[in-house]
Amino acid sequence: MLNFKSVNSIASLVFIGLLIAYGIYNFSFWWIFLLFICWLLLTIAGSAFIGWNYHFKSLNSNSTINKNQIAITFDDGPNLEFTPQVLKLLNVFNAKATFFCIGKNIESNPELFKKIIAENHTIGNHTYSHTNSFGFLNTEKVVSELEQTNAIIKEHSGLEVLLYRPAFGVTNPNIKRAVKTLGLQSIGWNKRSLDTRNLSEKAILNRITKNIKKGDVILLHDSSHKTIAVLEQLLLFLQEQKIESVTIDTLFEIKAYA
Repeated sequence: MLNFKSVNSIASLVFIGLLIAYGIYNFSFWWIFLLFICWLLLTIAGSAFIGWNYHFKSLNSNSTINKNQIAITFDDGPNLEFTPQVLKLLNVFNAKATFFCIGKNIESNPELFKKIIAENHTIGNHTYSHTNSFGFLNTEKVVSELEQTNAIIKEHSGLEVLLYRPAFGVTNPNIKRAVKTLGLQSIGWNKRSLDTRNLSEKAILNRITKNIKKGDVILLHDSSHKTIAVLEQLLLFLQEQKIESVTIDTLFEIKAYA
């Protein structure tokens, strides 16, 4: 399996080999440059696609599950306008979900955050600021972001969360060290809805439901009218297919809280 460590090891060996060959045969230096470009592209892709488990392992789906269950997850809330609509739909269909919350949004909507927990959904850490530059933060800053959100969650719920979803699904060595330091379990997905993109409701629903199978993890965002419309159709589809929506900790049989 390709990961950061194995790719670096292979690239280092090939680089040494090319240097030796360059000294003997004096071929074009562009071959060494090409190796660097290949390494760079692999590292960028591995950092961007959480499903690769390139820098560290995330739980992206559960292919070994026996029950006909999937997990719906929501990022970026709580959102005062849309999260209540999400909760209402989940309640109507007797479905459970996992909400990866942004620390500053919990601070702005503490009662709504408590309502998510009161309705027996699971919560997780989704950083404090969700800054666009999160992938470029050093380890200390990443730890600070996650610790700050953990503290806010504990203040408003008394819970010590163990689940973390990387902002934008980006991973790197700094985030790896932070996650290890705090003892968090990274949660990814294998069904990305792209509900924050300029896609129609039909296209988003099709992305989710096409070839859906037990153990899948669906990524949504409780942040738009479009997602609410898609969620209702998704829950109807799951009901027809007799697929149960459960929390992440139930799907993987892991602990959500310390």
